[in-house]
Amino acid sequence: MNKTDVSSRALGMLPRSMVVLAVTAVMAGCTVAPKALTAEEVQDRVKNDTSKMYTEQEAIRGPISMEEAVARSLKYNLDYRLKKMESALALGLTDYASYDMLPQMVASAGYTKRSNYSGGTSIGILDGEMSDRPTSSDERSRSLRGIEFSWNALDFGVSYYRARQQGDQFLIAEERRRKVVQNLLQDVRAAYWRALGAQRLNDQADDIVQRANLALSRSREAETQKIIPPGLALAYQRALLDATTLLNQRRQDLEFAKRELAALMNVPPAATFVLAEADEVTLPAAPRDLARLEDMALLQRPELREEDFRKRISSDEARKQMLSMLPGITFNYGSQRDSNSFLYNNSWSQGGVSLAWNLMRLVALPAMKDAQKYQEQTDEARRMALSMAILTQTRVSAERYRLALEDFKLADQAAQVDSRLAAYTKASVTAKLESELEAIRTQARSVLGAYQRANAYANAHIAFGRLYNTVGFDPIADDFETNDLATLTQRVKAHLQATEKDAFALSSNLFGRATTVNVHLAGITDPVQQVRMKALVTELLARHEITTDAKEGKPLTLAFESSGSNGLEKASWTLKMTDEAGHNQQASFATTIPSNSRASVYESSLMAALNANLGDIKSWLNVD
Repeated sequence: MNKTDVSSRALGMLPRSMVVLAVTAVMAGCTVAPKALTAEEVQDRVKNDTSKMYTEQEAIRGPISMEEAVARSLKYNLDYRLKKMESALALGLTDYASYDMLPQMVASAGYTKRSNYSGGTSIGILDGEMSDRPTSSDERSRSLRGIEFSWNALDFGVSYYRARQQGDQFLIAEERRRKVVQNLLQDVRAAYWRALGAQRLNDQADDIVQRANLALSRSREAETQKIIPPGLALAYQRALLDATTLLNQRRQDLEFAKRELAALMNVPPAATFVLAEADEVTLPAAPRDLARLEDMALLQRPELREEDFRKRISSDEARKQMLSMLPGITFNYGSQRDSNSFLYNNSWSQGGVSLAWNLMRLVALPAMKDAQKYQEQTDEARRMALSMAILTQTRVSAERYRLALEDFKLADQAAQVDSRLAAYTKASVTAKLESELEAIRTQARSVLGAYQRANAYANAHIAFGRLYNTVGFDPIADDFETNDLATLTQRVKAHLQATEKDAFALSSNLFGRATTVNVHLAGITDPVQQVRMKALVTELLARHEITTDAKEGKPLTLAFESSGSNGLEKASWTLKMTDEAGHNQQASFATTIPSNSRASVYESSLMAALNANLGDIKSWLNVD
């Protein structure tokens, strides 16, 4: 073998070696080894997270009221921020999904080059003769450009229902955000009143614990020196220890609430704050019309409204699956350009219509219909189970609230007795050691009773908040995102005050204000009698849960007419109102009364007219 053959063989093996090296390099690059986080990376993450947790928050400048605690939780709570971001993400995905309904417009460009010419010989179709001269119609290097518009009717339908589903997903995220807001109000209410109770009694508790410890020491010393009988000394010690133990337990339970409140407001753990003193408001009486509460809960609970949206999503999913069974029609049109100089036409336009139908999918049609039926049944069963759970929660919450009010009433009475007993014992202290020990024991019991009363009052607020949350009331309208802390605090205060005045006659923010009426009296000239009659009308309507409002109420006109002779007077009342549908409605009532009767007779005729036509008034107002 000569040198030329060896060189040629080496050159022939060179590309193969390069390929092997390239493959080895690629495989080595695709090998990924697990890499643990370094301590510096973890510390940087912790530092970065903690620095962002409390940014853009107004500093605490004074005692925090209940309203400010709720406002701070709504603005700064991290769980609420997360739900708000999830809603924003769902809204962004909804906008993005809507673009899938647009036609496709694809612009393309490219460049190709090869090491030699393509081409070949050809054979005649008719005579079978082969051409010996190879030819090519493609240049070795050329560029391609084009733009093509295409639209598929099936893809449009599927994208339409997908966009609707994503819109419902956004509404589900909003209902979950509403639930977080409702839970925040309940948690803040519970933590605030418990923490405030602890704050009010801390000084008294510290003083009585010190005095109790001193009394224990003196009692043990007296027992050792036989100053008092051992049995009596041990009984005093046991009573003091029991009272101190219970006092510490109540104190710890209430003091932990302050840390919970700080977490809800997203206050740094090391920060100190003081709660503003608040008057103990009289909580509303336990609700009696539980059927109405149950109806409101079924209408307003975010969980059930979420199920409503899930039902729509399932329906759209069924429509999407049915669409996928249909043939797809595609329309396309495009413009192309090729730089190949051998072509006769370097630029051209083309369009077309195509129909594609996967006939094998029709085999799955029965199974798909069964799956859709099972999905509907599952959704309905889940919604029914959730509705039953909500009805049960409403009943249980109402009963818990009633019992909590009873517990507070008993705790209040017990605290008053303990306070009076402590005052009496203190006033009757003698020089005897057992008398002083008894005074300290009763004072410890008095402070414990005050803690139990504060705890019972907080539990009543907690039960009220749980019932309020169970019914599904919104703590505030959804337009508070742009409010500063001071404005939001005032809005929360106004809402809470309205709630405490008439807790369960409020309507949810979802459904607007309850319908009210503005009473007008016609035919009554005496102003004093007008005032009395309006008061009677207001009282009667209130008993039937119809509110009067002189500013924004729907006008209800009560017109009086009378005529008569021979000592008798024919009196008639005409009731006029525009109903919810915008139609003018009218009803009348007539009676006979003695002429020149007392004012009370005319007032009685008005009450009779209202009672006779109360059903018509409710139907005009669309009130059950």
